[in-house]
Amino acid sequence: MLVPFPIPNHVLDHPLLEEKGLELVIKRLDLVHPEVSGNKFYKLKYNLAEAQKKGLDTLLTFGGAFSNHIYATAKAASSENLNAIGIIRGDKITPLNPTLQAAEESGMELHFISREAYRKKTEIHFIQDLREKFGDFYLIPEGGTNELAIKGTSQILDPEAKRQSHIAVSIGTGGTFSGLAKRISKDQFLMGFSSLKGNFIHVEIDQMLKKNDINPSGSYSIFDQYHFGGYGKYTQELIEFIWWFYEKFGIPLDPIYTGKLMFGIWDLIKKDYFKAGSKILAIHTGGLQGNRGFTKMTGIKLPPPSM
Repeated sequence: MLVPFPIPNHVLDHPLLEEKGLELVIKRLDLVHPEVSGNKFYKLKYNLAEAQKKGLDTLLTFGGAFSNHIYATAKAASSENLNAIGIIRGDKITPLNPTLQAAEESGMELHFISREAYRKKTEIHFIQDLREKFGDFYLIPEGGTNELAIKGTSQILDPEAKRQSHIAVSIGTGGTFSGLAKRISKDQFLMGFSSLKGNFIHVEIDQMLKKNDINPSGSYSIFDQYHFGGYGKYTQELIEFIWWFYEKFGIPLDPIYTGKLMFGIWDLIKKDYFKAGSKILAIHTGGLQGNRGFTKMTGIKLPPPSM
């Protein structure tokens, strides 16, 4: 089973926090493992163990060309001596971008399918066709979110986190948010910052919690106004914030998830959303490998990952 490194909590020091009477701590999941970073470590941990328990030596999963999940699955499979197959949305573009190149170099077998075919990825007949083509495999859904992933992400909060009044995390597929919702205490408030455009995320999260029989002891809310145009979208304001945050605190962020998360938190602090005395724990979910691909695609330089 994947073994985590010690995870540091980075307490931020800034005049604004002192002025507002707030404590802001970053839980550095980006440092949990040298290859399988952030929340992906927790999502994959029990899925890999389950594949091994079932005697399956091959993982199959889905993702886009810049997917953190594809990258992490390839690295995790390699570390556990498992084979990996990645079904990639869209046409193959060569040379491969840094994400897919790293996945392939880690031993993942990449197969590119049309966006139309990709939309069928959860259909029984489509999965059966994949089994006929590749043989038996352990299936991990796009983004890695399933029951075992939620079991893993529920372990992100350690006993020390009980002292925090607010827990904040970015939302993609909702697996990490759901795991945290399962773990929060009755006096804690969970904040989810959606990286996707649209208010549909509220319904999706409610459905996921219901499906997994999660009844949070504390309360929660989803903030859908900090998406910067939608998934994978960004603005100059977001890029400038990411660099400002790095220069002030030495913590790298990405423009897909953690940059939007921290921008949202900082904006709410400035707008007096938090009462004085609040203790905020922000979960850094990693994903920094994607910064290389972002830079290659856009030409925009981003802060380097911490070593």
